[in-house]
Amino acid sequence: MRRQATVLHLDLDAFFAAVEQRDKPSLRGKPVVVGGLGARGVVSTASYEAREYGVRSAMRTAEARARCPHAAYLSGRFDAYRAASRVVMGRLREISPLVEPLSLDEAFVDLAAGETTRDLDLERIRLLAEQVRGDVAERTGGLTASVGIASSKFLAKIASELAKPDGVHVVTPGTELEVLAPLSVRAIPGVGPVTAERLRRLGVHTVADLRGLDLPDLTSLLGSAYGTSLHALARGEDHRAVVAERETKSLSVEDTFETDITDRRILADVATMMSRRVSERLRGNGMSGRTVTLKIRHHDFETHTRSATLAGPTDDARVIARTATGLLAEIDTSSGIRLLGVGMSGMADWVQDDLFAPDDDDPADDAPADDHADPREAAGADDRPPSGATTAAGVDAAAGTGGSTPRTLRARPRWSPGADVVHAEHGPGWVWGSGIGRVTVRFETRHTGPGPVRTFDADDPSLRPGTVEP
Repeated sequence: MRRQATVLHLDLDAFFAAVEQRDKPSLRGKPVVVGGLGARGVVSTASYEAREYGVRSAMRTAEARARCPHAAYLSGRFDAYRAASRVVMGRLREISPLVEPLSLDEAFVDLAAGETTRDLDLERIRLLAEQVRGDVAERTGGLTASVGIASSKFLAKIASELAKPDGVHVVTPGTELEVLAPLSVRAIPGVGPVTAERLRRLGVHTVADLRGLDLPDLTSLLGSAYGTSLHALARGEDHRAVVAERETKSLSVEDTFETDITDRRILADVATMMSRRVSERLRGNGMSGRTVTLKIRHHDFETHTRSATLAGPTDDARVIARTATGLLAEIDTSSGIRLLGVGMSGMADWVQDDLFAPDDDDPADDAPADDHADPREAAGADDRPPSGATTAAGVDAAAGTGGSTPRTLRARPRWSPGADVVHAEHGPGWVWGSGIGRVTVRFETRHTGPGPVRTFDADDPSLRPGTVEP
């Protein structure tokens, strides 16, 4: 623990969705959901407009559609997210050499390690945080960030949550217990519905209530490791240092669910989504890995990992996902899973592509075109696609309810909703919807106003994938 508030935590607000709103003028101020769009898809990020309807990350996309049917449902553009993340992390490294990225949109900064920040008082630290937020917005074209500053990583992250969205919160040294006291126990990392219910039965609702429990009581209730950790965090005790990235020995993505999940299909979808994120991080670092690890934490906090080592290194999301879901199939999920993670180790800087080329029968290659959703309602468009165009909203009716699509349609190019495209005549735009051999594009960029909508054959030679704008 430090005597000064020198740990900064920055968290970009609704990052994936915010990047989409920035780059797509017609979606600004509208509900946007990024994630898997198929019948078994899972939400990755929801804009604040979508959250007002109860849409949350890790929620099944089908449920999200039921809650907010007029949202724009997009498949995600990791090149754009990585580009924005590099800008933000670069700005943080101007402050201090000790920057610990947690993900594309989140990082800790050790202000005590920076030559110009180590001796700042609280007021100047607050001004620095505001300057960083302003620079992030300017350099990224309008993305907002929430910043928390405190004497430890735990308190800094709590502070950034209190600052959301688009704000700054500084926890003055000596006031940590006062800040934590009124918060729900759910504010402490790892405390989900099951633990919260156990604590509620003991009359514990807030962190102040939790602080009243003795260590033996907590370890008896939650186990030695977790009970000890919770006992310390309730008292604001966190001695972890900010650690800059060193040689990468492994990469992983994990998430704690708001409610324990027993449905194996949902867990498989989440594992697949995480595998894609691991793949993106591998490729972003120019690396590959041989060992896939699945981490699961049961409802009672018992944690297990299972691993499988491949014949050679890969960065292919499909290979990672197949391996991770295969490991998941060996696990009993009937009692509920509260945390799931997918990781990669055994790093290399090369890929043995011939070992991992997808089979002709790979399910990912045979995915029906009706996986694509039509975000036109959220786009607020009064102009409808030309007569005869079939967007994703009408694919199920056209293709039948059996869930299969003729091979002739599957063989055509598929365009994911939200993906960048360029047309030889109309210029840059993004996929608004697709299906039944057609693709509808809205022609606009972050520097234009809302643009017109046009529909083309999916194999139109004038239409090609676009590139991410710097």
